Amino acid sequence: MTMLIPLVTAQSVAFWLLAPVMVLGALGIVLSKKPVHSALCLALVMLCLAVQYAALDAPFLFVVQIIVYTGAVLMLFLFVLMLVGIDTTDTLVETIKGQRWAALVAVLGFAVLLIGAIGNAFVGEPVGLDAAHAEQGGNVTSLAALIFTRYVFIFEATAALLITAALAAMVFAHGEQLRPKVRQAGQLKNRMHKYATDGVHPGPLPASGVYARGNAIQAPALLPDGSVAPTSVVQALADRGVVEDASRLAAPTVATFKAIESVHEEDDE
Repeated sequence: MTMLIPLVTAQSVAFWLLAPVMVLGALGIVLSKKPVHSALCLALVMLCLAVQYAALDAPFLFVVQIIVYTGAVLMLFLFVLMLVGIDTTDTLVETIKGQRWAALVAVLGFAVLLIGAIGNAFVGEPVGLDAAHAEQGGNVTSLAALIFTRYVFIFEATAALLITAALAAMVFAHGEQLRPKVRQAGQLKNRMHKYATDGVHPGPLPASGVYARGNAIQAPALLPDGSVAPTSVVQALADRGVVEDASRLAAPTVATFKAIESVHEEDDE
């Protein structure tokens, strides 16, 4: 009696090795508390998916997965995370009313599409890549023929959908504005009001190091008469006690003014 040994192919080895890694990475995307960790798990899933495409003799999808999705889209995600802030806390306040119900409807629709796609894979006999590409002469040629002939309208609609999704994500991620934005006219009005009521000078604060013996940020500025401008140093540096000695910085200027005054007094005598 002859025993049949099942043939182990490279596609099956790649699938059984990378499928558990992809599932763990997908769980990490959803369960990670930090957005950066979720993005790294997403990169892991994308790389494993690219290897799966290569094992299935789909070089075009393999290259696109690496260059477009892993190299461009994922970097865009990381750029947005760095722009928004890693430690930014999520708010539960809805900036747009009804977005939770809209998200629920979108999730249900996606679930129906996913179930239909998985069910379609188990119905009928699979054709195989060799038979599917026999008429066109290759993976890239077959994809180009399908995208730009049979599915050209769906391809364009998908591009419009992606742009709409990007704009919608920007709108949803827009933070809640707690106070009205003060423009230049409003800032000028507030400065003049403080000048009229409290005597606060409406001009800009003096820069540190001006007329001083050093240009460091902890060196307070000196006014033309040799006195120290206390508002030229950040209050945090003053609280830490790292501000340079103002009397030492002002000593040369004060001595110069005293010498000038003495010369004027001698001339008057």
